[in-house]
Amino acid sequence: MSETTATRTAYLVLGMHRSGTSAVTQLLALAGCDLPANVMPGDEHNAKGYFEPWKIALFNDERLRAAGSAWDDPFAYPFRPLPPDEEKGWLARGADLFDEEFADAPHPLMKDPRATVLLPFWRALMGQKGVSARCVIPVRHPLAVAGSLRRRDGFTDEKSVLVWTAYMLAAEAYTRDLPRAFVAYDALLADWRAEVKRIEAAHGAKLPKLTAAAGQEIDRFLTPDLRHNAGEARLAELGWAGAIAQDAYDWFAAKAAGGEPDDGLLEGAAQRLAAHAADVGALVTPQARDLSAARAELRDTRDRLAAAESFQAELRAEMEKQRRVLEEGWRADLRRLEAAHTLLTQIDAELNAALET
Repeated sequence: MSETTATRTAYLVLGMHRSGTSAVTQLLALAGCDLPANVMPGDEHNAKGYFEPWKIALFNDERLRAAGSAWDDPFAYPFRPLPPDEEKGWLARGADLFDEEFADAPHPLMKDPRATVLLPFWRALMGQKGVSARCVIPVRHPLAVAGSLRRRDGFTDEKSVLVWTAYMLAAEAYTRDLPRAFVAYDALLADWRAEVKRIEAAHGAKLPKLTAAAGQEIDRFLTPDLRHNAGEARLAELGWAGAIAQDAYDWFAAKAAGGEPDDGLLEGAAQRLAAHAADVGALVTPQARDLSAARAELRDTRDRLAAAESFQAELRAEMEKQRRVLEEGWRADLRRLEAAHTLLTQIDAELNAALET
C-alpha cells in the first residue's frame, strides 16, 4: 500500500435527499475537500447545484436494485448484502469507479444519499483501498424534506418521512465507530462557522483548507434562499409513519444541538420500521425496485435518443460543411473558367486583328 493511499481520508456526507446534503458538500469542497470528477449540475429544484457524483449515483441505483430495493424504498434499511461472489464483482466495479472519480485525491468528498443505505458496501470498498472516513450528517425536519419531495417527485408525506427515517437510521447505525458530526441544517444557514467548529471538534481534525477566501465563498453560497419547505410540527397527523419519524427526528435534533438523547428513541423507531417492513415490505419494496428499473430504462432511452439526435445534428452540420466546400469549389472552378474564357476571347480578338493587317 502506497503512502498516498494509506493516508487518504474521505469525507462522507450522509443522510436523506433534500436534507441539506448539497449545502454541506459545497461547504466542505470550498474548505479543501475534493469533489468527484463528474458532478450533477443544478436544475429548477436546486439551482446552486447538487454536487452529487452522478456516475456513482447511477451505480448505487444499480446496486440497490440488485438487492431488490431502490433509493426511495421506505424499507431500504437495514443493508442487504449480496452473495459473496456477487458482491465481490460489485466491489471491483465500485473500486474502479472510485478511482475514476477521485484518482489520488487526498480528501475524496462523496455525497450521494444512496450511499447512506449502502454504507456497509462503501466502507468495505474504501477499507480495501486504505481510505479512512469522516462523516457529516445533516439534520433537517422530515416534513421539510417531504415538502421538497412532494414538489419534485410527487411523493406522499407518509412515504417521504418513512424514507427519511430509513436513511437517518442507516446514517447513525453505520457510522458509530467513525468520526462523525451531526449538523442542523437551519443552524448551518444561520451560522456556518459555529457548525464548522463543531464538525472539526467531532472529527478531531481541522478541515483541509478553510482559508479566509474560502470563508468568503461560503458566505456567498450559504444564503437564506436555500431554506425551503420549513418543517411543521404535524408529524402526528401522518399516523404510524409520522410517529416513527417523530421519534427519530427528536433524537437527531437533540444530537445536532449537542445533546446526548436517549438511544431508546432510535431503537424503538428501528424496531417499529422493521415490524412494518415485515407486514408490508413484500408489497412496497418490489414496487420501488421495479419503478427504479423503469426509471433507469427511461433514462437510458432518453440518453440514446439524445445521442441519436446529437449524431444527426453533427451529421447535418458535416453535410452542410461539405456542401459549402463543394459549392465554394465549383464557384472557384467557374471563376477560373470565366477567366479562361475571357483570356481566350482576348487572344482570339488579338489574333483576328493580326490577320487583318
